[in-house]
Amino acid sequence: AAKKAVLGPLVGAVDQGTSSTRFLVFNSKTAELLSHHQVEIKQEFPREGWVEQDPKEILQSVYECIEKTCEKLGQLNIDISNIKAIGVSNQRETTVVWDKLTGEPLYNAVVWLDLRTQSTVENLYKRIPGNNNFVKSKTGLPLSTYFSAVKLRWLLDNVRKVQKAVEENRALFGTIDSWLIWSLTGGVNGGVHCTDVTNASRTMLFNIHSLEWDKELCEFFGIPMEILPNVRSSSEIYGLMKAGALEGVPISGCLGDQSAALVGQMCFQDGQAKNTYGTGCFLLCNTGHKCVFSEHGLLTTVAYKLGRDKPVYYALEGSVAIAGAVIRWLRDNLGIIKSSEEIEKLAKEVGTSYGCYFVPAFSGLYAPYWEPSARGIICGLTQFTNKCHIAFAALEAVCFQTREILDAMNRDCGIPLSHLQVDGGMTSNKILMQLQADILYIPVVKPSMPETTALGAAMAAGAAEGVGVWSLEPEDLSAVTMERFEPQINAEESEIRYSTWKKAVMKSMGWVTTQSPESGDPSIFCSLPLGIFIVSSMVMLIGARYISGIP
Repeated sequence: AAKKAVLGPLVGAVDQGTSSTRFLVFNSKTAELLSHHQVEIKQEFPREGWVEQDPKEILQSVYECIEKTCEKLGQLNIDISNIKAIGVSNQRETTVVWDKLTGEPLYNAVVWLDLRTQSTVENLYKRIPGNNNFVKSKTGLPLSTYFSAVKLRWLLDNVRKVQKAVEENRALFGTIDSWLIWSLTGGVNGGVHCTDVTNASRTMLFNIHSLEWDKELCEFFGIPMEILPNVRSSSEIYGLMKAGALEGVPISGCLGDQSAALVGQMCFQDGQAKNTYGTGCFLLCNTGHKCVFSEHGLLTTVAYKLGRDKPVYYALEGSVAIAGAVIRWLRDNLGIIKSSEEIEKLAKEVGTSYGCYFVPAFSGLYAPYWEPSARGIICGLTQFTNKCHIAFAALEAVCFQTREILDAMNRDCGIPLSHLQVDGGMTSNKILMQLQADILYIPVVKPSMPETTALGAAMAAGAAEGVGVWSLEPEDLSAVTMERFEPQINAEESEIRYSTWKKAVMKSMGWVTTQSPESGDPSIFCSLPLGIFIVSSMVMLIGARYISGIP
């Protein structure tokens, strides 16, 4: 009983990412993580360049994580009735359309990494006047396969069930946050159809200046406005949980995962930045109340709006499509490792890539290039190269991509970052963190509790009006202990490695010259998975014994 009294109010956070779903519970007074549960999510690749997930599997994983975490809290003698609010953080842009009468998804979720919409993008691009890119000026985003509007356009053009539901006024659209909140707050029985400003700002249908769905953008993409969710702030009560162990608890925080990490890292001041290493890699810099438009390939996005009557904050963002996903690819596609943790062990064995460079442009190149024609390459191979060198090169690739977006950020902001605040699953890899410090040539600073995305969602939920158990006043925010990685190589060596990487990036471009992924014809030579060519050339050059690890 004494322990329960000491803990005080708790806040839960759903962290629904591309690779996994987690539910975490924090002490709102100390920000201490008390318990959590995680479930890996399947990704489906029905055709080359297509990436899908099952919305029902995602929802089920959320319920499972909540139930299992509550069981673990019970074992710790922590009363779950102390959980006063729940926040939601989610993979952004991923697009779901469902039937509001049955609650059934009308198609799989089309994931942010999906490339099927390239020809849709090309056709739309021709309709934008050269002297008036109203899409970018209103949304802060370049026209790309990355964002929700073109995915939704594809579903409306190609999936009869979606077309029919729209005609019959049964369809609802949402990013993952909307699908989860609607389902958790009752679904067909009064579920709340909403999103927050951060997720809305990634759809390409949202005006980031007026903070509303934009009629001109919806007309341009041909999206009926009645299927869109209501846009709310990132911190307010949206509705109550309608089932499970936490029935009756308010859902009162909602942030796209990268905005959540910015809040969790407490980057509340203009100029503060963080880099998250997840499936992709995302560098966000808080630009305060003003929209800063990049000259160097970064996105302008909504950072957060922590209350209905609170001001909106904006951010510059550098987005890298493939970071942790390259490790999953080495595990699932090549079988070089059996678990993601093994990558550190392999890389440690050699301590160098031995001139091998890996550009994991599986979904083209995002910031700062926005080059959809790029595909993944491994170059600099010799007969000496083995799987350890490829593992090391994969880690280096994450760091080099971060250097590219950091350079762009420094040029846009004019004041170079003196250190880099980092978070995300990959930051537990000490070799990666040291490599990052070496390649950036500035210190890398990591919080001892790396779950900052979930923490940000919990903070937004706990601070909401009507909940009020988490203070966001600077004097009340808990001090965070940090681990620091200092550069250990000289600047000249760092620059040489970086310039060689740039050369490799140039070689990755222009691979896809006649792209028609929407036709789904796998026989088109240029659309074949480049991994086939990589693996076959690796086998020829290195010998199968290196790939399989047989001495």
